[in-house]
Amino acid sequence: MDLFANAIDRRDAPLAERMRPTTLDEVVGQQQLLGEGKLLRRLIELDSLSSVLFWGPPGTGKTTLARVIAASTKSNFEAFSAVLQGVKEVREIVARAKKERAYHGRKTLFFVDEIHRFNKSQQDAFLPHVESGDITLIGATTENPSFEVNSALLSRSRVFVLEPLTPEDIKTLLQRALIDPRGLAERGVTVDDNALDFIAAQADGDARIALNTLEVAAASASGSIIDLALAQEALQKKALLYDKGADEHYNVISAFIKSLRGSDPDAALYWLARMLEAGEDPLFIVRRLVIFASEDIGNADPRALQLSVATQQAVHFVGLPEARINLAQAVTYLASAPKSNAAYVGISEAQAEVRRSGALPVPLHIRNAPTTLMKSLDYGKNYQYAHNYADGVAPQEHLPEQLVGTKFYRPTERGYEKTIAERLAWMASLRRPGGGEDDKD
Repeated sequence: MDLFANAIDRRDAPLAERMRPTTLDEVVGQQQLLGEGKLLRRLIELDSLSSVLFWGPPGTGKTTLARVIAASTKSNFEAFSAVLQGVKEVREIVARAKKERAYHGRKTLFFVDEIHRFNKSQQDAFLPHVESGDITLIGATTENPSFEVNSALLSRSRVFVLEPLTPEDIKTLLQRALIDPRGLAERGVTVDDNALDFIAAQADGDARIALNTLEVAAASASGSIIDLALAQEALQKKALLYDKGADEHYNVISAFIKSLRGSDPDAALYWLARMLEAGEDPLFIVRRLVIFASEDIGNADPRALQLSVATQQAVHFVGLPEARINLAQAVTYLASAPKSNAAYVGISEAQAEVRRSGALPVPLHIRNAPTTLMKSLDYGKNYQYAHNYADGVAPQEHLPEQLVGTKFYRPTERGYEKTIAERLAWMASLRRPGGGEDDKD
């Protein structure tokens, strides 16, 4: 049974519900999937669609597309919410699907909204019925299926990615709603261009947000024209798309770090603002700054780490909203600082060498010798104490014999690291035979 079968006929249903497309040709956007000759369109027109997952942000038409597919293929449509329903209801729907198939030869399209809300063991409930052909599963998710859908179900489903609607797509939907009998045609309202552009841009690709904003504006309009001020009042402030445990979270923090690494303080501030406006934990942000200061700046500017740790203390002590200023200072400094990943590369290569060569013996001359036995075994013999040399550099090796001459830390020519590189070259010259002179004490 379709839980929402009569929604578009109810005049009290929200405008976004009333305006749902009923045919493929009415669907706006998603031309990468539904354009002429595209795979999804061909599968629908040939009635050859097997189980699929629709992955995309809210308001991009996942539910609408599932309904259109059911109508186009004359399939029985069963809508299911993974938030509100459970495995018991899955069994009931499958039982009805089997009857439809047995008595009427009719397929059942089982639409599961927010399938990621089912844990991975619950998702197993769909598997036998997908394999037997009793249902054609369409799962809708705003989360990355690679993380949120179990591998068995994922392997049996084709993933289609739905993109946010463009402002032009949104404008098309708004203009259609103004003249469609299902929409606002009876009210006779018009929307000026500035208001239309504003709603289309601020909806962030979400058709539901745009249409419901238009409906609120139309209901509160004193005349027949919706102007920019009324559109702004109707929209209010839309919560940013940013789920702290989900894919967009990682997209934004990735953009933030890459902006810092790319020495772009303006972009870094923008992504910082996106996280703060969405309610991100400021301590999460500052932890990433502390890591970045060593991974991407390192000794090119050693003050970067000091400032990042100080920012952590400031954020903890001050708290939001004022701590946003501390964060902004740190972000702009780190973005503007000279960059070096030499320390990061160095430890990565050293660890790789340890994994490759194992626990190589510590050279005898730099081993600790606290006991007589150890001294008798030549532990610490011929150790050269650096402070006994005029320049504080002893001409001895400290690496295991097999690794003598290996370089893990290769400083760049950027920032303070250029000075470090010059000092390392000078110290290397002192270690060469005849390069240093001991203190003769």
